[in-house]
Amino acid sequence: MKYREAVARSKRAAFREWEYWGRPVPGFGDPHASLLIVGLAPAAHGGNRTGRVFTGDRSGDWLYRALYRARFANQPTSVSRDDGLMLRDCYIAAAVRCAPPENKPTRTEFARCQPFLEREIMLLPSLRVVIVLGAVAMDAFLRAWRVTRHELPVPKPRFGHARAWSLRSIELLSSYHPSQRNTQTGLLTESMFDEVFLSARRLLDRDHTSREAGGEDVNLV
Repeated sequence: MKYREAVARSKRAAFREWEYWGRPVPGFGDPHASLLIVGLAPAAHGGNRTGRVFTGDRSGDWLYRALYRARFANQPTSVSRDDGLMLRDCYIAAAVRCAPPENKPTRTEFARCQPFLEREIMLLPSLRVVIVLGAVAMDAFLRAWRVTRHELPVPKPRFGHARAWSLRSIELLSSYHPSQRNTQTGLLTESMFDEVFLSARRLLDRDHTSREAGGEDVNLV
């Protein structure tokens, strides 16, 4: 809390004209979404500045381009809360709601923020696919999934890029986080990132087609 408020007061030179949000950043998107994306935490000069998750930073640039190409967003950019961006059948949340120092939340921060993620999961009745961005976000989601009375497979899913697991009512997909550390080193490329979201699109399109045809719920695997 002290860190995000201090950042909002001091600001970055490039954003001197901004009135920073400087508060916990809520989730964002379609309340009837079939796709949930779970990230780590707001960026100090991204979500902490704009008040919307993955908005106004390089990670968000990658994420919204991928969402646009996979038809989950109406535009490929996200710069402010009033820029006209709308998510289609998609909701985005973070494991931690306040910008942490050095992008490294503490265990206490994860614990305090977990109830918000749990609540968002319970408020998405149409949820069918979850994409976790990074191993830490994956662990946070699995904790919340278990607490909300869902079974986890044994052994527990082990993070890796572009992996998939069936968790009965949903399909879990994992991706490297689009942080600058990953994108600038080439660990994550845009084509690699796109493929995860296109996989989610294919799964949901197949599921929606089956429902429209009057069939029973299909296994998304």
